[in-house]
Amino acid sequence: MERAFFESEDEFTINGRRPSSAAFILCVGSRDPEGFHGCSRYCCPTAIKQAIELAGRGIDTTVFYRDIRTVSAGAEEMYRKARGMGVLFVRIPPDEKPQVMGNGQAQAVRCFDELLNRRLEVPVDLVVLSVGMRPRQPDTENLHVMLKASLGLDGFFMERHPELAPVETTVEGVFLAGTLQGPKDIVDTVAQASAAAAKAAVFLSHEKAKQHPAIAVLDEELCKKCGICADVCPYNAIQWQKGQVAEIVEAMCAGCGTCGAACKFGAITMRHFSDDQLLGQLRAMLADKPQDKVVVFACNWCSYAGADMAGISRIQYPATSHLVRTMCSGRVSEEMVLEAFRHGAPVVLVSGCHYADCHYINANRQTVKRMQRLWDRLEKAGVRQERLQLEWISAAEGQKFATVMHQMEQLRQTVTAEEIAHAREALRPKPKKVAEAKTAKAASE
Repeated sequence: MERAFFESEDEFTINGRRPSSAAFILCVGSRDPEGFHGCSRYCCPTAIKQAIELAGRGIDTTVFYRDIRTVSAGAEEMYRKARGMGVLFVRIPPDEKPQVMGNGQAQAVRCFDELLNRRLEVPVDLVVLSVGMRPRQPDTENLHVMLKASLGLDGFFMERHPELAPVETTVEGVFLAGTLQGPKDIVDTVAQASAAAAKAAVFLSHEKAKQHPAIAVLDEELCKKCGICADVCPYNAIQWQKGQVAEIVEAMCAGCGTCGAACKFGAITMRHFSDDQLLGQLRAMLADKPQDKVVVFACNWCSYAGADMAGISRIQYPATSHLVRTMCSGRVSEEMVLEAFRHGAPVVLVSGCHYADCHYINANRQTVKRMQRLWDRLEKAGVRQERLQLEWISAAEGQKFATVMHQMEQLRQTVTAEEIAHAREALRPKPKKVAEAKTAKAASE
């Protein structure tokens, strides 16, 4: 591999030889459908800055690009300066992959110039590849396991909320700064680090840490010592040993509510999102003309925020959609869904964060397991399974939220009054003693 470096302030060499020409190829891999998706933002300004450096030393410099994105402070001025110094910018099509021909001292970059509408072959002595930023593995995964902070589909850590809490995670006292959260340049990194430092200073200034009120509370008298709640908690906030009552460590609880949905005995109550509150909202919603309504259980961080995004963007969707907000899709218990059908809901939608983007680490995996059980129960009861839907909608997908609501409305129109009446009857709760006996037997097994 050739080594390029500055021997002195005025001399730039490659293996002891001064190059006469150089080329920068941007978006290597980062815009490839089979590679890393998305723009890393820092590549264009960095390449332009380096091109200016080479052009200032009398080296003919060419930049091959798909899009020039100069969003950081002063980047647009650098771009204009580079063009004024004679740096040649060649625009290539999105699906074009420039070819580096030759080896050693006889190299050339061959590609199609979109502006000139013809193929070019540019002889160069030096080729620089601008590769998109990716998370560092396995360090990121180790931090994820250690801190219990959520990772996104791209492998970077996720913020609590992109607008309201851009440097906070769902774990109290853990803040994000720099490229840990996503690709960014030095200016954005410093700004985010300053915000994170300020948040950390506020957090440390209190003698006692403040806990979010929407956390789990255990009723020891109702606890059956089964340990199911401890198995589903993504934060390991529930301590349990066989034959003993579970114990909730409040400082570790993030309030996703997965344990409350999993407990069959009513021993766990979620503050501000209790079963009584959510079921009461559901029953009131379906008290009048339930056949004209679609019940939507929406995760606070993603799908509920997606509905907000649709509203901000003035995107129209049917008024038949009625939302029940929960902190996580994992909070939606089987009983809540069944109660919606018992009260005449023609269609029920459970929505949450994308499968690998859960703001509560992996709580929505319990959602999938619960939905599978519900679909099996609906099938056994002779209720059309498609009347219960599951969708992953992120906070930025306002258009997708509206599209899904239109699909739910179309589905609602296909549900007949006979189907609604049958579901009401077939899904009626079993006698309490029989149900408790079966639940206790299942827990013991």
